[in-house]
Amino acid sequence: MNQEYRSDIERRKNEHIEICLNEEVRGVGVDGGFGSYRFRHNALPELDFRGIDTTASFLGRPLKAPLLISSMTGGTTEANRINRRLAEAAERRGWALGLGSGRAAIENASAAASFQVRDVAPTIPIVANLGAVQLNYGYGVDECRRLLDLTEADGLVLHLNGLQEVFQPEGDTDFSGLLRRIEKLCRESDKPIGAKEVGWGLDGETVRRLAEAGVSFVDVAGAGGTSWSQVEKHRLAPGVRREAAEAFAGWGLPTAECIAEARAAAPDAFVIGSGGLTSGVDAAKAIALGADLAGFGRALLAPAVDSVEKLEERFETIEFALRAAMFGIGAGSAAELRATDRLVRRG
Repeated sequence: MNQEYRSDIERRKNEHIEICLNEEVRGVGVDGGFGSYRFRHNALPELDFRGIDTTASFLGRPLKAPLLISSMTGGTTEANRINRRLAEAAERRGWALGLGSGRAAIENASAAASFQVRDVAPTIPIVANLGAVQLNYGYGVDECRRLLDLTEADGLVLHLNGLQEVFQPEGDTDFSGLLRRIEKLCRESDKPIGAKEVGWGLDGETVRRLAEAGVSFVDVAGAGGTSWSQVEKHRLAPGVRREAAEAFAGWGLPTAECIAEARAAAPDAFVIGSGGLTSGVDAAKAIALGADLAGFGRALLAPAVDSVEKLEERFETIEFALRAAMFGIGAGSAAELRATDRLVRRG
């Protein structure tokens, strides 16, 4: 791998971190859709709050809470600091951890360290991450196995980021025939393969097709959080692409809608609901709509840059609100929360 190409990847990763921290990159006129739902309060829950059970499992490993750190970053010195803090906090609190795109680790040995966090997170589920489109650019089962080995991850998620690639100056935009390649990888892989969006959402039909292709889990990653067309806009010089990116500020499917569609289209699928979640109440709604886990991304980035202590404080706040919401509807466990009939659409 030549030095110039490696530097381009590192620069892009650092720019993404800085833009997400300092620029307005949320979608405009679109949100996660959780405000369209409310819980019907139960004044007599018949529960001891201290006994609320939030335990769950993912990829064969136990979790203290049905919560996931969504894939964010990797491949640079700053990303290494962020990932190690995320991993350390996730281990302490019992969350699952999604790593950022691992292409840099495969193509540049010096970047691999920023994805290697198993030493500080020995017991939690860790998910490696790769752009699905790379399967159309020479990647196959060998590269995926290498990434899984490098990260000591329990599974691999393929991210479907077509619009980001379209607006990214360096983007890879050949998504033709990709489902067939995903299906082949699922057959040949020794570890579970999942699929996720990056902030525009998976609709029910897409989830059904992915499930039929053999993916072990999906993350709907709907609209309402970071819009990657807006992130890439900040990297673009004035011109056609930058102007066109403005028109996509409101693009995407609300996360709540995606979760409900995913569960209806693939009743047996393992579904992760992420995209615009900011609180434990959002997480409770995501699970009540049909998600097995709720994922948080950019809401954790600033505290991760600050310190492990700030990050754990954020985790604890989310967890407390999740348990309080469960108590408030009389759901004593994550399974009871998934089965509740006390989440209703606002009139």
